[in-house]
Amino acid sequence: AVPRALRRPGAAARMEEEEDEDSGGRRAAGSSAVSARFVRCLYAVGFLDLFGVSMVVPLMNLHIKSLGASHTVAGIIGSLYGVMQLFSSTFVGCWSDIVGRRYSLLACILLSALGYFLLGTSTTVFLFAISRVPVGIFKHTLSISKALLSDLVSERDRPLVMGRFNAASSVGFILGPVVGGYLAELEGGFYQTSFICASIFLLNGGLVWMLPWSEENTGNREHNQDKGANSFSAKSNHDLHLKSATSRAVANSSFFQSPWIQVATVLKKIKGIACSDLWDVFLVRFLMSVAILLYYSNFTLALEERFGVKPLFAGYLISYSSALGVLAGCLLGPITRLYGHNTYRLLLHSSTFTCVLILLYVSALSMWMVILSSTFLAFSTTIGRTCIIDLELTVGGNEASGTLLGVGQSVTSVGRIIAPLLSGIAQEFSPCGPPSLAVGLALVAIVIMNANKQKYCSHRSVNLKNR
Repeated sequence: AVPRALRRPGAAARMEEEEDEDSGGRRAAGSSAVSARFVRCLYAVGFLDLFGVSMVVPLMNLHIKSLGASHTVAGIIGSLYGVMQLFSSTFVGCWSDIVGRRYSLLACILLSALGYFLLGTSTTVFLFAISRVPVGIFKHTLSISKALLSDLVSERDRPLVMGRFNAASSVGFILGPVVGGYLAELEGGFYQTSFICASIFLLNGGLVWMLPWSEENTGNREHNQDKGANSFSAKSNHDLHLKSATSRAVANSSFFQSPWIQVATVLKKIKGIACSDLWDVFLVRFLMSVAILLYYSNFTLALEERFGVKPLFAGYLISYSSALGVLAGCLLGPITRLYGHNTYRLLLHSSTFTCVLILLYVSALSMWMVILSSTFLAFSTTIGRTCIIDLELTVGGNEASGTLLGVGQSVTSVGRIIAPLLSGIAQEFSPCGPPSLAVGLALVAIVIMNANKQKYCSHRSVNLKNR
């Protein structure tokens, strides 16, 4: 028999190993709890953002016309906002990669609050146009929040988290017009609504400032220690793609660098994205965005001409679709698990489903077919939007998630500029012209995805091997 004294070192070593494993598990669990707290706060940020915006946006056309602006001037100011979004999306997203999410998110929220405060003081058309400038340049809260979410969660959980974030934001977009419409009935209602919107953005800024950023750094350091001690255990217990504490410190210090250095870095990162092999991903996003915009461009008018439906019923139908979109965002987790977390295949199927549903709407002989297509289209479009963002981050990598999301937002902005023109031309031929053109664009996107199927699958296999 082996003496007990000789057995102690081995037993002590085993006890130390068990204690290390327990402490590693506790650290991973603590870091996961911190990230979960972060994610829930970002859901609230998305909700408050669209809640405040949707209170004001439906009232803006009425207000600018009450100031004496013509339809042409109102259209030019509206287009000016879209043009500013087009050029600022990429730069602001890339800037968030350089200076860090905290400072860029706070800057965007506070400057957007300034824009809505100026909107509340706009008693002339000139002041109204001036108030749209800071909002047009810096209203990228949702894009930066999504970039921050991609930093916090693993690739496997990203579609689920993005879907829930979109669902929380959509709830704000559904409730905001109701509150804004009620306030508009009061005397000076538009000005009160604008000031309330600005106050909501200030509240959002306070929420972002109070986020547990220091705890996030602590959780990140623990994650790096676990990874250094046992890489397999770290991946299995704590599969979170958090940035290192050192890179965070560098990013935070970059906020105080010379503006010229920041601009040069932004341009360098944008050039890197432009020279990458992501052209097909952004082209698919552009085509599907234009297709969906064409579907909704004359939705109310087409229903009235085809079926004699009043605009009020069309509005109810759009709200019904928005509510279903919220439900679709909550169901993304089970759906992605059903597809084995294969984002490409899910995007291909949802895009194909979207194309078929728009075709069903074009050939609808009764309102019941329109309601049926609208019901399932809410699910397919919500899933498609989330999957295309996840595919951009998967192919492009999380290193420049802000830049990638900014470029994607710019691509969508181009679609918003082109879609009204295409819709106007298509409506000259038939009320079903815009959705018919949408079917053709969706088919082109599906063909592009099938042609590049091997590349998407290879990226997925490489990512799975690295997990």
